[in-house]
Amino acid sequence: MNYSVLLESSTVQEEEGIYYAHVPSLGITTHGEGIEGAMTAVRDLIRLWVEEKKEHGEAPLAVRESVLASVEV
Repeated sequence: MNYSVLLESSTVQEEEGIYYAHVPSLGITTHGEGIEGAMTAVRDLIRLWVEEKKEHGEAPLAVRESVLASVEV
């Protein structure tokens, strides 16, 4: 499965270099050091999430289209 991932850098000064990885289709978020660290963490989290669903006899959520947009306020 190929899930969309939104990466955002932390805005907290003590977390400089930390990126958050959001998976909109699954409603999960994790973080890691730099973009590569966040991508590694999100791959692991998705694998664990899918395994847990299968263990409980549930089907993983289908991949949904994600659209990134911005709005000026």
